[in-house]
Amino acid sequence: MKIGFLGLGNMGGPMAHNLIKAGHQLTVFDLSEAAVASLVAAGASAAPSITELARSDVEMIITMLPAAPHVKSVYLGEDGLLANIAPQVRLIDSSTIDPMSAREVAAAAAEKGNRMIDAPVSGGTGGATAGTLTFMVGGEQADFDIALPVLQAMGKNIVHCGPAGNGQVAKVANNMLLAITMIGTAEAMNLGVSLGMDPGVLASIINTSSGRNWSSDTYNPYPGVMDNVPASRGYSGGFGSDLMLKDLGLATEAARQSRQPVILGGLAQQLYQTFSSQGNGALDFSAIIKLYNGAIE
Repeated sequence: MKIGFLGLGNMGGPMAHNLIKAGHQLTVFDLSEAAVASLVAAGASAAPSITELARSDVEMIITMLPAAPHVKSVYLGEDGLLANIAPQVRLIDSSTIDPMSAREVAAAAAEKGNRMIDAPVSGGTGGATAGTLTFMVGGEQADFDIALPVLQAMGKNIVHCGPAGNGQVAKVANNMLLAITMIGTAEAMNLGVSLGMDPGVLASIINTSSGRNWSSDTYNPYPGVMDNVPASRGYSGGFGSDLMLKDLGLATEAARQSRQPVILGGLAQQLYQTFSSQGNGALDFSAIIKLYNGAIE
C-alpha cells in the first residue's frame, strides 16, 4: 500500500521503518531532517511539506504527533491535510490526545469524504522498534478491518474499542490506572524497606500475593529488585515522567468534560506535577519513588 507518514519521532520513526520492512511504499514528512533522511535511506520518499504529503499519491496517511494542538493544526489548518487531501484517502492518527479532539478531527475528516480512525499505542519505544505495539482503535468496524493489516505491521495486539475517540478513551484510562498503580507500588515498597524489609523479598511476596500488579512484577520501581528496567539504570529510558504527566492531564480533562470523578487520577497528576517541577521530568515514570525517599540512587 502507498502510505504517507507524518511524525517521525521516537515512536513514529520506528513505526515507519516497520511499514517499509513489511513492503509498504512510504512518503514521509517531519521537521527533523535527520529523521526524514533515516527513512529515505530505508527506502521511503520525502515530501517537502504537509501540503505536498497530502497531495501525494497515497492511499492512507498515518500521523504520530505530540499533542492535540499539533493534531488539529496538521489536520485542520489551511495548509493541513484535510484542506489538500483527495477524497477517499484513509487516515489513522496514532497520537495520544483527548477523546473529544479525536472525535472533532474525525468528524471534520468525514465531512471531507475521508474515513478516519484514532489508534493510540502502548508499548513504548521498545515496542515501536520491535513491532509489538498495542493499538487501541476507535472508529467504524469497516474502517478498522481495512486498517488492520497495516497496523499489524507495527503491532501485535490490535483492539477495536468502538466508535471514533474510543481508542483515546482506552489509552487515557489505562495510563491513568498505570500511574496510580506505580505510585501505590512505590509507596508500598518504600514503606516496607524503611521498616527493615529486604526489597527483593518484599517484591517477591507482593508478586505472589493480592498486591501484585504490572508495576510490581514487571517494572518494579525499587532499585536492585529487577534487571533490565529503568530502576536498574538510574531511571533512564522507558516512559518519561513528563509523558505520564501529559497523559494524566488528558485523563483529568476528559473527566472534567464528562463530569466524572477521578479522585486518585487527580492526585496522581499532582504528584507527577510535583516530581516534574523538581526537574525530574525526563526520568522514567517509575522514578516517582524518589518522592518518597530522595536518598534512593
